[in-house]
Formats: sequence, C-alpha cells, structure tokens
Amino acid sequence: MAFSFSKALVLACSFCLFASLAFGRDFSIVGYSSEDLKSMDKLIELFESWMSKHGKIYQSIEEKLLRFEIFKDNLKHIDERNKVVSNYWLGLNEFADLSHQEFKNKYLGLKVDYSRRRESPEEFTYKDVELPKSVDWRKKGAVAPVKNQGSCGSCWAFSTVAAVEGINQIVTGNLTSLSEQELIDCDRTYNNGCNGGLMDYAFSFIVENGGLHKEEDYPYIMEEGTCEMTKEETEVVTISGYHDVPQNNEQSLLKALANQPLSVAIEASGRDFQFYSGGVFDGHCGSDLDHGVAAVGYGTAKGVDYIIVKNSWGSKWGEKGYIRMRRNIGKPEGICGIYKMASYPTKKK
Repeated sequence: MAFSFSKALVLACSFCLFASLAFGRDFSIVGYSSEDLKSMDKLIELFESWMSKHGKIYQSIEEKLLRFEIFKDNLKHIDERNKVVSNYWLGLNEFADLSHQEFKNKYLGLKVDYSRRRESPEEFTYKDVELPKSVDWRKKGAVAPVKNQGSCGSCWAFSTVAAVEGINQIVTGNLTSLSEQELIDCDRTYNNGCNGGLMDYAFSFIVENGGLHKEEDYPYIMEEGTCEMTKEETEVVTISGYHDVPQNNEQSLLKALANQPLSVAIEASGRDFQFYSGGVFDGHCGSDLDHGVAAVGYGTAKGVDYIIVKNSWGSKWGEKGYIRMRRNIGKPEGICGIYKMASYPTKKK
C-alpha cells in the first residue's frame, strides 16, 4: 500500500519537512535516525516500517493519512525534545499514531476523591527505618512481569495489584500474578472499572472481599465484565490492611519503599511521558494526579537519584515497561506529584 499512500500524500498534505540536527542516539533506542527526517519519502518509509513493527492496520486510506499526520507531528516533538533534554530520551513507541489527547483519554484513569482520601486506619509503620543506598524489588523477586492495561482506564487496579503481589511475595516467598480484572468487575462501590479508580479503595475491597484471585483464574480482558463471584472455590491471596505514606515526604516514601513495593499516583499526562524511552525522567510535569503506577525501587546513576516505577503500558514502553523518575528535586510533592498519594498493603506473617 506504500505506493498508493505516497500518491495520496502528494494530494493530501503540504510538503512540510522539518530539518534535524545530527542525532546522537542509536536508532534502536529512539526508533528513527536524522536521515529519516530529510524527505517525505523517508518519512513514509519510516511510518510503514513503524506500522509493520507494531502491527498497525488502518481501515481506510483516510484513516492512514490522518495517522500519518499525527505520526509526523509526534516525531517532530520527539526529535525537538531529544535535542534539549539530557538525562532521558524519547522514542517512536506504539503510541506514535495517537494525538496527545487521544492518548490521555485512553491510557490514564486515576480518579482522585480528596474528600475521602488519606483515611487508612493504621499509622505509618516505617518511620524508624534505616535507608539502604539502593533497592530494586525486581532483583529480589517481588515484582511480576510488566502488564498492559490497554485502552481501559484501569491503571488504579494494576497499581494496587503490583503492590499486593509484592507484599505477598515478601511474606510468603511466592510471586503470584493476581487479577486486575476482578477489581475492575467487582470493586464498584467507589471505583469505576475502566473509567478510573483509586488504589486505597481497592485495598479496602480486597480486605473486605477476603482476598484476590490469581490472574490465571480471572484473566484480564481489557474491558469491564460481569463480576464472577462463582470463582470462590479457587485460591486467593489475602492482605491484612493498608497504610498511607505521609504526604509530600520523600524520606517517608523511601523508607516504605525500602521494605516493599508501593502504589503511587503521578501526573502522567505530559507529552514527554507518552514517548519516554529511557534514562532518568526529569521533564516538565505538574502534580495533578491522573495515573496509578507502582514504585519498585530507588537508586542513583551518574550522580542522578531516581525512583524505579513500574507502569502498565506493556513492556515496549519506556525501559521494558519501567520508568526511572528523578528524586531529590527540591519539591515536597516530588516529580509529577509522586509523593502526594503513596500507599501500601499490609500482610501478617
């Protein structure tokens, strides 16, 4: 279809090329080279190659033209940002044919109700903890493989489950992948399935429900389904309760994180977040929380301190599904508000 697509482009769009400075990063990291930006033919070839890599199929030539225009605009943003940022870089990932508004509508999903938040029944338990220099719960076997929420606004469920999987492994020695779908289908008092939710509500639901089923017994379907309470005969993983980390307090978050993975909320609606591909993210973002993720460690690289965050956008995004977010930035709420609303489940041994 490349030939007819090329012909259509001559008619459909102006010959808007953007020049690029020589680009230092490897093609395999960012998904394009400076040569790709020098002619329309090269841009079309790049788009076709990107489509093939990510299995993209469009229903009409009109849709393909629209997606190509969005792709070009996103590539322009990626290239311009890569020239000015130094600690992280952006790349052509599977979201490169989505406008930023489309991306936000599909892949976020945290609903913050400040009137009901911060009411965990127990006090913060880690205030007297000594901090190691670095922690990575992936290396300790407490983090399941990266999952993909798809275009369902269920990040809150993935954040919750990652934290529960973590504490369950720490206490029992067993890393068990648990069901986000059960939360989406059954936790409906305050959470809203694919239309957003909050991790603390989900922790409360798991306690009241007597546990959460395994992923294999209640698999993810990327949409809201009917609550399957008939699965009661299968094994569940339980928690005892949950705690909130003191708000806007980096040391408290690190102390908790030194002991277990955490559910955290961030503002992920910045355009750089959509295309993050690696490095320590220190780009612009506010603190209007809109995405639930999991903090699974912290460390330092080349003098830059960071928190390791597990996302739920699949393993092709970021650093195999993870992002390192800068810490020690001098703001109480942390980068993208990461210290504003952290919490963690508890489990008795």
